Amino acid sequence: EVQLVESGGGSVQAGGSLRLSCEAAGFIISTYCMGWFRRAPGKEREGLAAIDTDGTINYADSVKDRLTIFVDDDNNTLYLQMNSLKHEDTAMYYCAANRLALGRNWPFKYEYNYWGQGTQVTVSS
Repeated sequence: EVQLVESGGGSVQAGGSLRLSCEAAGFIISTYCMGWFRRAPGKEREGLAAIDTDGTINYADSVKDRLTIFVDDDNNTLYLQMNSLKHEDTAMYYCAANRLALGRNWPFKYEYNYWGQGTQVTVSS
């Protein structure tokens, strides 16, 4: 059974950093396209970053200078390092997995087969 469990969210002041984790079970994380999404209050779920099956990394333009996505193969865990956090980064953050490569479709939530339950990030200004 495929499972994704996020952790690492919390409350932080603007300018601070957080590292989100997504522990995967039931599959080998490096063989899937793995993505991070977030959903802010009143907004649609948006794609932030993804690592595709060939290792290609993509970022949304709005966050590429502040976020880093990476994988720890030994622990089968996906991470999202977030720096210089802003109030507008406040959202529920989700990791997602897809069995096949997504290429340019990585930002589209409907492309992903599996989702975690989310972890809340709150940034105070």
